[in-house]
Amino acid sequence: MTNMQTYRHIESPGWTLGWKWAKKEVIWSVLGAQASDQGDCSSFKENLPHSCKKNPSIIDLLPNAPFNQQFSQCCKGGVLASQGQDPAAAVSSFQISIGRSGTSKKTISLPQDFYLLGSGPGYTCTAAAVVSPSAFYLGDGRRRSQALMTWSLTCSYSQTIVSKNPSCCVSMSSFYSTQITPCPSCSCGCQQGQAKKEDHKISSLVEKSKAERKMVQCTEHMCPIKVHWHVKNNYKTHWRVKLTVTNFRYRTNYTKWTLAVHHPSLRSLANVSSFLYKPLMVYGASSKVSTFFWALQLTKFHD
Repeated sequence: MTNMQTYRHIESPGWTLGWKWAKKEVIWSVLGAQASDQGDCSSFKENLPHSCKKNPSIIDLLPNAPFNQQFSQCCKGGVLASQGQDPAAAVSSFQISIGRSGTSKKTISLPQDFYLLGSGPGYTCTAAAVVSPSAFYLGDGRRRSQALMTWSLTCSYSQTIVSKNPSCCVSMSSFYSTQITPCPSCSCGCQQGQAKKEDHKISSLVEKSKAERKMVQCTEHMCPIKVHWHVKNNYKTHWRVKLTVTNFRYRTNYTKWTLAVHHPSLRSLANVSSFLYKPLMVYGASSKVSTFFWALQLTKFHD
């Protein structure tokens, strides 16, 4: 599984990959991942399969998984970096042993209805298509082998599937003016009737529900993330901007966040402090240049 997106990564709690078997296949074992539900395996008297579900859901293992359960490029808790940030960490793989599927190209049927959850909805997957068989090396790496059958599919992300509202807003200010241009009111949609009630329980000890993870601080803009663009100074040879990114969610951290910026002056970007950055390739003629920024190691947004 390769995340080909330039700056959109898959954050914790990680990816979930699912499909529907074409016949009565079962999963005997998995390396580098696990099925989230074993299903009904009562028809097996001994040596129970790992999963008998007709529509299994596969999730990544955690980093501290036992060595004998690991596989190459696994065990990151489902977190996938973007291609622009870290191409090596944008790949995840696992190995499954399948039963009741046959042993020839004529008897093997492709799974159907693939779906991908990348720490939430938003992805739409194509049907699996047969491609050239994968090749791999065995043992000491001197013997090359070939898969019996290989298929591939693509999952595309759409923000409109997740929400009709934006996920962030931008406010602006400058050194030569006391005025601040705030985020417009209800920039990310106003959430009616979702105020949190008082609770005597310590919040850090209570399991976070999906609804609570989405709870945001009450503001005029009601966005989970706000980006503030402040022009600090303007000299003859250069000008300087301070970017501030604020997390308004109560119970969600962003450990591998990215920020994409589109501005004509980024063509002459000379220095960036506190953030890492990389230019984005923009297709077609454009007077503007895109750059995306991300946090230095150990820098993240807290609750």
